[in-house]
Amino acid sequence: MALKINETCIACGACEAVCPVEAISQGEEFYKIDPDTCVECKGHYDEPQCQDVCPTDSIEKI
Repeated sequence: MALKINETCIACGACEAVCPVEAISQGEEFYKIDPDTCVECKGHYDEPQCQDVCPTDSIEKI
């Protein structure tokens, strides 16, 4: 599985800073997650760190 950033993202960059596998990058309008790279923090943390730090709850499972 992977996570996705939806259109409510305010492009604050908090999620990019906490991703242990560098799966998050700046898109044209908001940040995006590479689904081939995202591991939902498995093997690094108990919960996806990007979801924990997102101030707008813009990150969802796909």
